[in-house]
Amino acid sequence: MNRIRVLIADDEPIARRGVRQLLAAHDDVEIAGEARNEREAVRLLQEVAADLVFLDVQMPLLDGFAVLDALVEPKRVPLIIFLTAYDTFAVKAFEARALDYLVKPVNARRFNEALSRAREHLRGAQARHLVIGNRGSERVLEMNAAVHEGGRRHLVRESLDSLEARLDPARFVRAHRGAIVHLRFVAEIRSARLGESALMLRDGTRIALSRRRRRSVEEAIHQYAG
Repeated sequence: MNRIRVLIADDEPIARRGVRQLLAAHDDVEIAGEARNEREAVRLLQEVAADLVFLDVQMPLLDGFAVLDALVEPKRVPLIIFLTAYDTFAVKAFEARALDYLVKPVNARRFNEALSRAREHLRGAQARHLVIGNRGSERVLEMNAAVHEGGRRHLVRESLDSLEARLDPARFVRAHRGAIVHLRFVAEIRSARLGESALMLRDGTRIALSRRRRRSVEEAIHQYAG
């Protein structure tokens, strides 16, 4: 998995330093920016493609929830771990779909648990973000395969074998050595002359289906529709 890009948003210098110190023990994390107030937090969240943000609930002008509400077309919506000196905002934090909620002073064990949850979530999301549908606009830029969506082609720096190993076999099938397909977009299997077959996608795209893979693909489609 790529390094986790983290933002820290807290008006208290001591709190920011504490998060930096806890993150320093994790080699797969890089700090992409720090915000000292709510305005800087909104700007960074708008401009920086971060994976995770540690966001203080209580800042002088806007609270952490208002910071999220103020976002307009951010580069990427990161995972949110709220930080606060009080536990009274827990319900509201999870209503805001926060990944976790840490009470200051942050306990190292709880911090590492929250970061582990973020790591696992991002590992799964990394595979899910390759699911690009007809009307989607997601692009995978950090990953030698090509992802096709809506008539567009996006290069990824990863072999299909490696990609296949990370994807959920209940949702993805290998149609031939050069194509992996999400079962949600399969309309039918169409037979052609000389025993050749193809997967027809819902947008009309035709994907060749190798003979040796046809049976396993048929079973996968049946189970998915099941």
